[in-house]
Amino acid sequence: MVYKLSQIAEAIHINFDGNDINIDGIHTLETASASQLSFFNAEKYLTQLSNTKAAAVLIEEKYAHLLPAHTQALITDEAYLKLALASKLFAYKLEPKRHTPILGERCAIDESVHFGKNVTLGDDVTILAGCYVGDHVNIGSGTLLHPHVTLYHHTQIGKACIIHSGTVIGCDGYGFAHTKRGEHVKIYQNGNVIIEDDVEIGANCAIDRAVFGTTYIRRGTKLDNLIQIGHNCDVGEHTLCAAQVGLAGSTVLGRNVVMGGQSATAGHLKIGDFATITGKGGVTKSLEGGKTYGGFPAIEHKLWLRLQAKIAGLLKRQ
Repeated sequence: MVYKLSQIAEAIHINFDGNDINIDGIHTLETASASQLSFFNAEKYLTQLSNTKAAAVLIEEKYAHLLPAHTQALITDEAYLKLALASKLFAYKLEPKRHTPILGERCAIDESVHFGKNVTLGDDVTILAGCYVGDHVNIGSGTLLHPHVTLYHHTQIGKACIIHSGTVIGCDGYGFAHTKRGEHVKIYQNGNVIIEDDVEIGANCAIDRAVFGTTYIRRGTKLDNLIQIGHNCDVGEHTLCAAQVGLAGSTVLGRNVVMGGQSATAGHLKIGDFATITGKGGVTKSLEGGKTYGGFPAIEHKLWLRLQAKIAGLLKRQ
């Protein structure tokens, strides 16, 4: 989908009298191309303004002078809300029609499986009853989908993966902008999900598509049942997540991270390679790799155990 910048401005109720160029998408300041719209709504991203390649940016007037000469300013005091309104213009248009996929050799597909358009399967793919495979999905050779797996449009699944029943990959992330009256406006999630090779995903997991760009589950990772992965997360290679782990949006896990049952993270943080989060651990800030953490907020596990012992000792003195 391509819109004139003036069409976007009109749709989101912003005055515009600049160069009326074509816009083909929305992305962050850091990654937007010269044909995309972006937005600025937090001072922590100030350093990205001067280097953005975006064609236009939703921005407050007091920051507009920081944009490079090639980037047009769309002046608003509600940049995030206007982003939400603009995202709807680029939302993928869904169709209920069935299509025939491009099949590799020796595939075994139950007749009840629904395929969208432009689906490609590698060799030796097995898809069991009741699965839904949306538009523009690719599934690598040797992958198995158990019954009632749902793959939303543009999802990419690698080779030799196993996805268990009830799992949904590519659903919308939990993203909303808020009006001054406290109303919630949907930010349409226009990215995708990529599952790399040799990944196993348990039953009834939900892996959200990215707002822009991609949510990644890297090679060799194993997810237990009932896990939630938020939009734009990047789960590193050979990571292990036990049941009921929850990752808030834009969490980055390094290689070989281990997360115990019911542990979780806040969003926009990083956990280093070979870190372990014990069961029920709550991660509220970025953590170094190579260490074990526990408790809430998560601290080094040995320190947390000492803290619990001190608390228990206080109770015994009462």
